[in-house]
Amino acid sequence: MTIDPKQVAALREKTGAGMMECRKALTEANGNLEAAVDILRAKGAASAAKKADRAANQGVIAQAILAGGKVGLLVEVNCETDFVAKNDSFLATTAEWAKILAENPATDLEPRRVEAIQKIGENIQIRRNIRFEVSGNGAVASYIHLGGKIGVLLEVGAGKPETANAEDFKQFVRDVTLHIAAASPVCLNRDQVPADLAERERGICVEKAPKDKPAQVIEGIVKGMMNKFYATACLLEQGFVKNPEQTITALVAEKSKALGDTIEIRRFARFQVGEEIAS
Repeated sequence: MTIDPKQVAALREKTGAGMMECRKALTEANGNLEAAVDILRAKGAASAAKKADRAANQGVIAQAILAGGKVGLLVEVNCETDFVAKNDSFLATTAEWAKILAENPATDLEPRRVEAIQKIGENIQIRRNIRFEVSGNGAVASYIHLGGKIGVLLEVGAGKPETANAEDFKQFVRDVTLHIAAASPVCLNRDQVPADLAERERGICVEKAPKDKPAQVIEGIVKGMMNKFYATACLLEQGFVKNPEQTITALVAEKSKALGDTIEIRRFARFQVGEEIAS
């Protein structure tokens, strides 16, 4: 049968499939556009399944901030090549997915993922996402670094509703997101350090400590080493990247005084493409 070029164009617009694929699908569907869409989607799902075993080690971290800074989301989307990770179409797709998940985290993105695989021709995986919604006063902010290789999501609380609109507050939040991207903290404070990580680090400190000292002296040395570890791992104990002599805790106190309010860093997330995820 003769296939109308306008139908081919319409099918390509709907599915992103190639011209020949669209012609074949329309022929199989006897010219029925909607049936051809279903045929291509079914083939796309099969194609996605075939690509599922291919390594997807590249990708980007995408972000979305909604509701005037009250809702924020990070999502890691992986692909096979850095070429695709830098492609404008892929970046637009991941940004759209981030917005969709920020609006409704229960949204099933699987149909969109399958369509993207069909269109791009690589294995694409939505590896993880995290969503913050402000409780009470404050704001959520994000920062994307190194062309999407690192992403930060941060929630900062305040005592007064107007504080979140102050420029000094906004600059403080921006500074902290940049700091997190650069300094790679593990958690907010000592209470949040995973017990197994702290225990492993303490074991290393004990091994490094001199063995020819009294037990109490050795314990003091180990404690000092652990304090250095916490100063590296815990955001609130880290030296601020713009002023290493000032801890983040001291910076929070300084900004609280300047703003005439009590502000607090409530939580953060830092994603890096391809990093190991703690179980």
